[in-house]
Amino acid sequence: MKKVIILGAHGKIAQIVTRQLLTEDIKQMLFLRNSARLRLEDPEKESIVEGTATSLFDLEQAMTGVDIVYANLAGKIVEEAQNVVAAMKAKNVKRLIWISTLGIYDEVPGKYGEWNHEQLDGGYLESYAEAAKVIEASGLDYTIIRPAWLDDKDEIDYELTNKDETFKGTEVSRTSVADLVTKIILDPKEYIGASLGVNKPNTDGDKPAWYR
Repeated sequence: MKKVIILGAHGKIAQIVTRQLLTEDIKQMLFLRNSARLRLEDPEKESIVEGTATSLFDLEQAMTGVDIVYANLAGKIVEEAQNVVAAMKAKNVKRLIWISTLGIYDEVPGKYGEWNHEQLDGGYLESYAEAAKVIEASGLDYTIIRPAWLDDKDEIDYELTNKDETFKGTEVSRTSVADLVTKIILDPKEYIGASLGVNKPNTDGDKPAWYR
């Protein structure tokens, strides 16, 4: 049975992925700082590990026997990227799915790109861009995912753009991003070495329609 570790397992997208994988022949290791924040739905397929991605020791201990790493992290993102890469190499794990953010390549056009940069000021984009460089230089079989601004609509409706393409749209549902992550976990040969922008079609504009 394939084994995936979900780093930052309490995140909203991560929790959707966890639920979707329960119907599959996959074991999940749910890695988070405070284990009390999650409850197992199927102890035969799920386990919880308490740890932090700023600790290389915690990551190495948790990655024993893992086939795929899905990282849904925030905070000290560059340090976390460095630790994830180091732990994967130490444990000979190759496949990584890394959630990033839009705008790290200055790929978001026009007024929306300007608005996005203003909203993510204070070094946020720069740190996520630096973390992406760590992943891209790692030699791992990675996929970077760059979602548009997220909402909680219960819908799966998205399209993809590549790293060298202009980002499309302004928004996307967390359920859509979780669907993409789940598909890659189920077929890990897909999108190796790709950095994928994810958006809901026909949502172009100066900012997400729901933003006030």
